[in-house]
Amino acid sequence: MKIRNIFKTAFYTLFLTVFISCNIENNESLNHNNNKIKVAIFNGSGASAVCILETYESLKIDTGISPGFISASEITEGKLDDYDVIIFPGGSASKELNNLGQNAANKVIKYVKSGHGAVGICAGGYLFSTTKDYPSLELVSATEWDREHYDKGRALIEFELTPEGESVFPELTNQSCFLQYYDGPVFMPADSGRSNTLKYNEYAKFVTDIQIHKGYPANITPGKTFLFSEKIENGRAIVVAGHPESTPGMRWMVPRLARWAANKPLVSYNKKWVRPQIYSQPILFKSELVKKEKAYFWDLLSDNPEQKTEAMQKLWEMHSRPAVRWNMGLLRDSDYRVREKAAILLKRAEYSAALPDLLTAYNMEINSNTKSVIKESIDFLSKY
Repeated sequence: MKIRNIFKTAFYTLFLTVFISCNIENNESLNHNNNKIKVAIFNGSGASAVCILETYESLKIDTGISPGFISASEITEGKLDDYDVIIFPGGSASKELNNLGQNAANKVIKYVKSGHGAVGICAGGYLFSTTKDYPSLELVSATEWDREHYDKGRALIEFELTPEGESVFPELTNQSCFLQYYDGPVFMPADSGRSNTLKYNEYAKFVTDIQIHKGYPANITPGKTFLFSEKIENGRAIVVAGHPESTPGMRWMVPRLARWAANKPLVSYNKKWVRPQIYSQPILFKSELVKKEKAYFWDLLSDNPEQKTEAMQKLWEMHSRPAVRWNMGLLRDSDYRVREKAAILLKRAEYSAALPDLLTAYNMEINSNTKSVIKESIDFLSKY
């Protein structure tokens, strides 16, 4: 068994070395020829504004991708054909479908089948699914396993890759993998009699038992599909139940998903973005933890700088998803220690959306040491 593991590790190292060297060259070639992959993020009603922004910022990690936004009316006008891939972000799938309307929805289906790519993140996965009694695009042959308890809650969850998944995300081979999760879909192949030309490729499975609310059934999620893909006629769709765009150390997964959907070479990314090792265990935001999170938020509004910085650290340690954004306001605190802590945590969270706030903070800062700390964060977040 040990010999097998040694062989596997050696093979993986060799594979990743070739993968990185070959694809860095591909990435430079793509940039040199200005032949970027054009990715549209759906920004219509139903799509979360935060998810839209964080998806956009994550795509910027890949310098071979040109991200943009597209509305339902623009899809109706035929502007989707200007893009290689469309991403439907988190939010509400039913509201996204309602905003699309039948005309734009049909155009999305035709777009994918004709040879383009589609990425569904959380609600986007619901939107793509074929789930009984749930209005959707029926783009993929996957159904929601536990529709009755769709509002499973918020968590940092663990997932594990299948061998096929390791071929798409080789950086995560032999790694414990975690992503932010919020009421995401729990999929299985649909028994719908759809065309057998559709192929359901499972890339990852849930490990964490997401049992947060009292009275909800346990052991629903472990072993169920967390990330999968399908080839749909001439196009491709890929779906993830969690939120890589809001998970520091894992945001690079978003451009990787887009590249797979576009059927383009998979390139490697700067190691500063690829940090699965920063997580060690799942965190379920049950009622008691939510109460602590709220109490720490109120501490951020206190007059005591030490109380503020302690609360900021505690929120980071619990990997509170909203707390990342709270740090932007703390860049404008009256105490230099709080401003420094905010800049450090924004860097640690890879929150590039905070760059305008950081630049203003840098220009306004009078404390030389704090100014240096802020500059380090700016340099880190602005260099891809």
